[in-house]
Amino acid sequence: MSPRTLLSFSCGKDAIGAHLAIRDHFDEVVPYYLYLVPGLEFVDESLDYYERTLFGGRRIIRLPHPSLPRMLNALVFQPPDRVSVLDRLDMAEHDYKEVTDAIKAELGMGDEVLTASGVRAADSPLRYMHFKKRGAITWTKGQYYPVFDWNKARLAEAIERAGVKLPVDYRLFGRTFDGIDLRFLIQIREHFPRDFQRILDWFPLAELELYRYDKRAQA
Repeated sequence: MSPRTLLSFSCGKDAIGAHLAIRDHFDEVVPYYLYLVPGLEFVDESLDYYERTLFGGRRIIRLPHPSLPRMLNALVFQPPDRVSVLDRLDMAEHDYKEVTDAIKAELGMGDEVLTASGVRAADSPLRYMHFKKRGAITWTKGQYYPVFDWNKARLAEAIERAGVKLPVDYRLFGRTFDGIDLRFLIQIREHFPRDFQRILDWFPLAELELYRYDKRAQA
């Protein structure tokens, strides 16, 4: 077992729990965050907080989520005048393993370094069946799941004992931010107008989601 590990860190409660579960068992935990839209202030504030409180001042690596180039290539929420530009760009797409491979290459880590992920069997029946069949390590992906058998009570207790706050996402969305659909856009427009504009810079027609919502509310 390598004394170093990567940690997929979404700022969510399961990711926090995963770090709490492993931090005393490795010499070095390298956290990384995958952004759907770069430079959102409310996301950066959460990352800054966890760098101070969880990771002892260590910077959380920020990299693009695999969905970002995929959505741009698929012209999601893109106006007609961007189509030819995005078609010419034809951005390279990547998967999660390519992300971790790139981090390990940059940091001089070998394949023996695995990635911790805060996925729990209790999240869904499909995940329960996955862990029952395959266990808590997926060797082909180089991932392991340190809180796979934790229930909600154990997770909440560990976070409370550590004195760590959950991100603002839970108060506004009931979950961590991971999309640009109506569930998130309503709250972001109201509470983080600069971040809302930042999302529109990347996905201009996302505003149509709110246009339809506002029209229905007025009907």
